[in-house]
Amino acid sequence: MSGMRFEPREGVTFGARVSGLKLPELDDASFATLDDHWLETGLLIVGGQFLDHGQQVVFAQRFGDLEFKLAEIGNMRQDGSLRPDDGSDDMMKINRGNMGWHHDSTYMPVQAKGAVFSAEIVPDEGGATGFADMRAAYDALDDAMKARLEGLRAHHSLYHSQAKVGHDAKPGRDGTVTSDDKSGKSYGGYGFHDGPVSIRPLVKVHPETGRRNLIIGRHAYDIIGMDPAESAALLQELVDFACQPPRVYHHQWEAGDVVIWDNRRLMHQATPWPFTQARRMWHSRIAGDPETEASLAA
Repeated sequence: MSGMRFEPREGVTFGARVSGLKLPELDDASFATLDDHWLETGLLIVGGQFLDHGQQVVFAQRFGDLEFKLAEIGNMRQDGSLRPDDGSDDMMKINRGNMGWHHDSTYMPVQAKGAVFSAEIVPDEGGATGFADMRAAYDALDDAMKARLEGLRAHHSLYHSQAKVGHDAKPGRDGTVTSDDKSGKSYGGYGFHDGPVSIRPLVKVHPETGRRNLIIGRHAYDIIGMDPAESAALLQELVDFACQPPRVYHHQWEAGDVVIWDNRRLMHQATPWPFTQARRMWHSRIAGDPETEASLAA
C-alpha cells in the first residue's frame, strides 16, 4: 500500500500516527511494514477505520494468536443503557481500576504481547487513553537505580490492584471480560483466577527488539526479598519517574480510531469521562509467547 504514511508523535519518545491505509485491505508486504513500525515506535494510531467486529479480529490475528478475540470496554450495557457508577457494577469497578498505569495480563500466566483497540462511541469530553514508554523510562534511570533493580522480581495480581479501588472480587465466573447482563453479571471474571500469583522481573529484555523495559504498574506488589513498605515505595517511585514527559502520550479518541500498542514496552491507563455519557470501545488482546512472556517461578 504505497500511500501509507507514518508521522512520529512530536515531543514524545514513542508512537506514530498512520494514514493512507485501510487496515482490512493491507497486503502482506504492507502489513510487514506496519509491523516493523509498530516494533520501532511501540504505538500506532490509525484514524477513520470504523472496523466491524470481524474485521478487527482478523486484523488483530495478523500479529499472532489472541488472548481473547473481542471485549467491550466502557460504561454501556448490551441494551444500550448506562452502567451505574454507584459501586454496584463490577465493570465500572474495572473501569476505575484501569485508570492506574499498567501492562495488560501481567497477572496471567502469560503476559500479553499487545492489543488492537478501537473506538465505536466516545464521550464529548474525557475518556483519553494514556500510554507510557517503559523502554525510555529504563534508559533514563541513573546507573545506581539500574543496578538496584537488577534481578528484582515482583508479584502481579488483579486481586491486588482491584482491591485498591474497593473491588472485592471472587474467583470463578465464566472467565470472560464482559458477560451477559441478563444473568446479572457485568464482568466475567477474567484475571480473577485461582492459580498461582504471577511473578515478573522489574526489568525485562524485549524479545524482538532486544531493549530493556521496566515491567511495573498497578498489578505489581511485594518485591521478593523486600519489606512490603519498601517494595511499595520503590514501585511507586518507578511509576512516578517513568510516567512523565517526554515518555507519556494521552490519546483523545474519535469514533473510528484504532490504536495498536506493544504491551511488552508500554504501560497504559484509562482516564475519567462523565459517566452520564456513553463510551464503547472494543479490545482485542494479542497473546504473548509463552517462551518469553511466561511468569517466573518463585
